[in-house]
Amino acid sequence: MSSSRDLILGRVRRALADVPRADTPPVSEQPGRDSAYERAVDRRYLREHGSRSVSETVDLLAENLADYRAIVHRATEEELPYVVMRLLAARGSRYVLVPPGLPPQWMSAADPTRVHDRAESTPGELDEVESVVTGCAIAVAETGTIVLDGGPAQGRRRITLIPDHHICVVRVPGQVVASVPQALERLDPTRPLTWISGPSATSDIELDRVEGVHGPRTLEVVLVGGA
Repeated sequence: MSSSRDLILGRVRRALADVPRADTPPVSEQPGRDSAYERAVDRRYLREHGSRSVSETVDLLAENLADYRAIVHRATEEELPYVVMRLLAARGSRYVLVPPGLPPQWMSAADPTRVHDRAESTPGELDEVESVVTGCAIAVAETGTIVLDGGPAQGRRRITLIPDHHICVVRVPGQVVASVPQALERLDPTRPLTWISGPSATSDIELDRVEGVHGPRTLEVVLVGGA
């Protein structure tokens, strides 16, 4: 064992012979062991990939959402109630689930019966609802991801998993970040976080894509900003 160990350490020393000592921090010395040196590894991660303006970041979010087969719409604050009305009418939704803190003006132009998120609602009752309208906590441009944290305008996790159609409103640029590290800095890890990248989908061994397996079959994202 000793001769093998010496052989290996000798090869390591020869391989590191041309490395300046100042270039590598020493490994903590332990009693009975030779001093050795290893190259320092830069473990800093990029906070975002590339440099983009605010509008370019929002455009990247829209592009990646669409790449995940989410349907993306843009609207102003004034247009939002009519966009929601149009999307619900196009689905023929008779009942729409709304979280307790959803801003009333978002649904001010819509006709379907509103079903409020209640603790006593059973999965069967929620399954009778065709659509759900929520806000979000944050949206990640580089990954096309919507994050929900159970806030007042989002409700409990189950209301966004059972209905077949989810309309999610994202305020831009305030709720848009470029990268996952930036999102994590703004999220509370103690809250029930749901990360959504496109509609719910899975593939079998033959890669046949099936949507709506463990969540909404259709995800529509409305980016709401200025003019």
